[in-house]
Amino acid sequence: MTMSRLEEITPDNFDAAISLKVRPDQEHLVAPVVRSLAEAYVHPDTAWPRLIVDGDRPVGFVMAFFDIDFAGDGKGLDLRSGLWRLNIAAAAQGRGYGRFAVESVAAEIRRRGGTRVTTTWHPGAVGPEGFYLGLGFRPTGEMSGGQTVGERALT
Repeated sequence: MTMSRLEEITPDNFDAAISLKVRPDQEHLVAPVVRSLAEAYVHPDTAWPRLIVDGDRPVGFVMAFFDIDFAGDGKGLDLRSGLWRLNIAAAAQGRGYGRFAVESVAAEIRRRGGTRVTTTWHPGAVGPEGFYLGLGFRPTGEMSGGQTVGERALT
C-alpha cells in the first residue's frame, strides 16, 4: 500500500468501481459493486459507498451504513453502524487494503459519535471470518440473512 484513500463514487470513477471483481471462489460471498451502488441509491440516508484507491489505481470498494435500526421496530433502540459491503479486487488481495477499508469505516463511525462497528460474514472456512476476527470483531450470537453478525467496540 502506498497512498491508499477512499473516494466518493462519481461519474469519473463509476466504471472503475463496477469493474472491480473479487476472486471467482469469493463471488458467492459478496454482492457485486453494481448491486451495492443500487442499494446505496435506494438508501441514500444510510449508505456510504466508497472506492478504495492506491495512488491512481482502484483496488477495492467499501460501503458502510449508519444508524440502521437492527431491531426493526421503528423505535431506534438498537441503532447500529458498520460495514455493509467489502470487495477487494482479486489482484489486490492480501496487501492490507481490506484492513485499511475497515479501519476507515471505523474512523468515520467514531467521527459521527458511534462507539461500535457492526458487520456480517458468511460462516465457515471459505468465508472471511478469520479476517474479521483478526480485526477484533466478535460474533454477537445473532444471524442476519444466514450470515454471522459481528461487532467491534471503538475506543
